[in-house]
Amino acid sequence: MAKEAASEVLSIEGREVRVTHPDKLYFSVQARISKLDLVRYYLSVAPGALGAIQDRPIVLKRFVNGAESEAFLPEACARAAALLVTSGNAVIPSGRTAEEVVV
Repeated sequence: MAKEAASEVLSIEGREVRVTHPDKLYFSVQARISKLDLVRYYLSVAPGALGAIQDRPIVLKRFVNGAESEAFLPEACARAAALLVTSGNAVIPSGRTAEEVVV
């Protein structure tokens, strides 16, 4: 049987959010900042940051192996996230549209 990955469950505005691999280093070259450190930072700045981007589609870059590795742009919102977030179309530089998360 495969070993289950470590995780930590946070209660955020009445919703339980599971952070997988909380000790995974997201930044490691100049500062040792874990995935959970980053989540807690974003929670601390959320009121101001979210107010600035509210009701706007945003492009989410994914850094699966940390911020110092190569990123990729998901083609569309994940189906599982569709139950929790709103999406909308954004025009990308080529003139095509892409479905993106709306904050």
